Amino acid sequence: MKAVLCKTFDGPQSLDVADLPDPEPGPGEVLMRVRAVAVNFFDTLIIRNLYQYKPDLPFSPCGEFAGVVEKTGPGVAGFVAGDRALAYTGWGACREKIAVPADALVAIPDDVSDPVAAGLSVTYGTAIHALDDRAGLGPGQTVAVLGASGGAGLAAIEIAKRLGARVIAVASSPEKLALCGSHGADDLLDYRASDLKKTLKAMTDGKGVDVVYDCVGGAASEAALRATAWGGRLLVIGFAGGEVAKIPLNLVLLKGCAIVGVFWGEFIRRNPTAHRANTRKVLEWCRSGELRPHIERTFGLEEAGAAIAMVERREARGKIVVTL
Repeated sequence: MKAVLCKTFDGPQSLDVADLPDPEPGPGEVLMRVRAVAVNFFDTLIIRNLYQYKPDLPFSPCGEFAGVVEKTGPGVAGFVAGDRALAYTGWGACREKIAVPADALVAIPDDVSDPVAAGLSVTYGTAIHALDDRAGLGPGQTVAVLGASGGAGLAAIEIAKRLGARVIAVASSPEKLALCGSHGADDLLDYRASDLKKTLKAMTDGKGVDVVYDCVGGAASEAALRATAWGGRLLVIGFAGGEVAKIPLNLVLLKGCAIVGVFWGEFIRRNPTAHRANTRKVLEWCRSGELRPHIERTFGLEEAGAAIAMVERREARGKIVVTL
């Protein structure tokens, strides 16, 4: 089989495609033929040894995929050869075949394509866990999504709308905001053209937003926190802006608000049953057309480095997918 390998921590340009022996599924494992692999921002970090997980070299990047069951190992029930399924593995998925624990798989409905299914685990999984499980977002509440035009942001917009909330999409250009609007955002805010705190307050008649979905970090985090309502929640999703914010804690006291960490990778390890339930809900919303994941571009396996580089340059609006 062919596999994309990270052999040095020198970035996307250093990735190689190599021929490796086919893996064999062990007890409780399933051998999957990979059909589509999604790229996430953390993939740009892990191949530079900058992520919290540090796999030994060499390894394949990318941790979410969709594929077909090719073979099952001893003790596997619930899946047979030919079944379509998706999984999240952390890394190692950018290859033609991969052996994974059967309990990591979630079956894909017939009406959901492989490229769409491949990109659901991280962005939509994080969004439903953050907004529903962690923030308790409900009808009539307002959520501001920072970095709204990326894959994570678009997923948050769609999930928030499914939960009945009003969504203010925050992005850096009219083109990006137009994409957010096409995915259901109620209001659009260009943070480069206006003051983030003042504009969010004005858009909520001075009340402030109930929830901030923060994919960006940096200065935007404090500005958005200052624009939260009494009892608001700032969801810490990631730091795509490259800087971790240092928040004055007196703001949390004075606003009666909460800063809520969202570590989706640890959540699925600690509570796999809840994770599978969330994933099935997202898949059903995709099947019914209530969610419309946006795939910006697809690449072939030999172009995986270019796919990850596009995400690293922050050029992606929506998901980038490697198809096999």
